[in-house]
Amino acid sequence: MKLHTLQGYIQQIHLVEEGDKLLLLDGCSRADVDNVCRFIRDELGRPLSHLAIIVVTHMHPDHAGGAHKLRECSGARIAAHPKARNWYAGLAGRSAHVIDVALTWWVASRLGKPKKYIWYNPLLRPDILLTDGQLLPEFDNWKVYFTPGHTDHDLSVMHIPSQRIYVADLMVKVKGELVPPYPVCHPNQYKRSLQTVRALKPASVLFAHVREQAGARIDFDEVLEHAPRLPKNHWHSTRNRISRKLGLNEKQHYV
Repeated sequence: MKLHTLQGYIQQIHLVEEGDKLLLLDGCSRADVDNVCRFIRDELGRPLSHLAIIVVTHMHPDHAGGAHKLRECSGARIAAHPKARNWYAGLAGRSAHVIDVALTWWVASRLGKPKKYIWYNPLLRPDILLTDGQLLPEFDNWKVYFTPGHTDHDLSVMHIPSQRIYVADLMVKVKGELVPPYPVCHPNQYKRSLQTVRALKPASVLFAHVREQAGARIDFDEVLEHAPRLPKNHWHSTRNRISRKLGLNEKQHYV
């Protein structure tokens, strides 16, 4: 197994070579499609048809935005958790999608990146539905783990021989410290997911927004300590601001 890490629009892109097949560990953003295709053709000297599987760990713009277009270009199959298809469904889901696209542009501006076209279909059409504990089709050295919390459908994937695991947005880095991401939509599930990854004792951990880290150097207890007790996302943040103005107790919403 050979792992290539490319710099994406606002995240790292992890592309795996195994034999004559390629595995993309996330669907990246719509702005990254040309870069991924160029790398496969020009740097690896391979046809795009060698891209076999695109894992979508969750539906945010920098993880799912390029999946459909990359499938169209290469014929690769998209693999995701069953719940990913409905994350942006309905009026509330479409509103959240617009907000998440806007937040992606905001992050890009903070990184000094220009505004690029990143719009994508919010309703994923996966070819493969993944379940906790299964091996990735066509890549049986890779095992799938259901690690929700950031969303209700997050996935992590581990390369069994090397014990390297890709956890996407399970953790991010702020002021040099690993912390929970924003949003955390399901706090209890998020904590269980951290405990799941810790129990695996990975040799190293690959992230979307942090450089690869040795598993033994990650202080999972510290990240758990900073994990929110209540949901922390767009809707709850707005509701809590309104509640504070009205003098309501935040906990009243969750009784």
